[in-house]
Amino acid sequence: MKTVDEINEKIKQGKAVVLTAEEVVRLAKESSPEQIAERVDVVTTGTFAPMCSSGAVINFGHTTPPMRLEKIELSGVEVYGGLAAVDGFLGATQESKADKSFGGAHVIEALIQGKDLYLKASSKGTDCYPGKEFEGYINKDMINDFFLFNPRNAYQNYAAATNSSDQTKYTYMGKLLPHFGNVTYSTSGELSPLLKDPRLMTIGLGTRIFLGGATGYVVWPGTQFRNDIKVNKYGIPVGPSRTLAVIGDARKMNQRYLRAAYFKNYGVTLFVGIGVPIPVLNEEIAYFVSRSNEEIEAEIEDYGLPGRPVIGQVNYARLSSGWLELNGKRVKTSPLSSLLMAREISQVLKVKISSGSFLLTSPVELFHEERTLKQLEKRTCGKELKLDKPCCVDCGACVSVCAFDALNLVDGKFSYVPGKCTNCGECSDVCPLGVELPPSE
Repeated sequence: MKTVDEINEKIKQGKAVVLTAEEVVRLAKESSPEQIAERVDVVTTGTFAPMCSSGAVINFGHTTPPMRLEKIELSGVEVYGGLAAVDGFLGATQESKADKSFGGAHVIEALIQGKDLYLKASSKGTDCYPGKEFEGYINKDMINDFFLFNPRNAYQNYAAATNSSDQTKYTYMGKLLPHFGNVTYSTSGELSPLLKDPRLMTIGLGTRIFLGGATGYVVWPGTQFRNDIKVNKYGIPVGPSRTLAVIGDARKMNQRYLRAAYFKNYGVTLFVGIGVPIPVLNEEIAYFVSRSNEEIEAEIEDYGLPGRPVIGQVNYARLSSGWLELNGKRVKTSPLSSLLMAREISQVLKVKISSGSFLLTSPVELFHEERTLKQLEKRTCGKELKLDKPCCVDCGACVSVCAFDALNLVDGKFSYVPGKCTNCGECSDVCPLGVELPPSE
């Protein structure tokens, strides 16, 4: 048994043994999990694949005069402005109205490169934010904050895709030819982060990772996270299961590891480079980090049928060979994720750790709570939304506008003195929750 603190001490002293996921797989051909646990301290992983559920939070900075940015466009791509006065969220898949092949991912990439982008914003104008229009060029050095926040990245084992129908299908899994004409997949196999720690024994809230060429962190289970998936005889999930929500400073990221893309007739997406270090704390972790492509299997889904049924199961050694046999037919396979980039990321992370510039973190919380994936169902009956009757939260917004001391805030507690109230209505005018005080006698 080892601890993360013990491994970090070895990293600081330059004594840690760090291997990439591929290197530890080769080591496992001649060593047992017990021997690997004793000899190896850290295993580095990598993936570089399209991850649609990605985006960036941007704080543009206040204008003169001040303005609440409500409708925002960057180079013709809509930025969601419902966060605060000058905060916006730019989704990677948000498309430009003028060009469907250009979108949020391209804007994020351009900002990281330091390019100028045209900002156009409008507002209704308020007393505290009187500005109504703003147009001009910005870049990452002119804005306050620019950080990547991706709600769903690093899918543990996304299913491979094929198409049994007689029509070509254009999907986020690429172009699927008719009559089982090809198979595509989007996982880096034995290099993939969540396939090296499939039970998430070392990955959780606060895990430090490689993200887009910079340091990032795991901040929550990713959306569509599920842990009720079946596993194969090696204990590896065989279908889409766990995911990660991640965050990192986009100013420090490298365009090489974040690339905008467009899938024909589907839309814009963002290739994201992620590397997760796996501390080899015990024999069980050593066993999982050393599983090979022959032992990691994925389901094959048929995009030509409603509901995309699973029609087979195949290991990554066969997928990465370039072909497989499907329904008695020899079918070509191709990855959407880049194996070369995944290798590079795992190697870069290895160098960072070995040089002492990247320390590991112990998760604040592990993601072991039971989670299942729900399907959206249409309900035609239900209750119309009715807001609850507002109640006071003791904020004190009304106290300073009451000219008759009928409202007071003592030690944080709001009080109302009906005998002093004149029913002038000033308190109702200012209450942010819409509370109405009972009229005085």
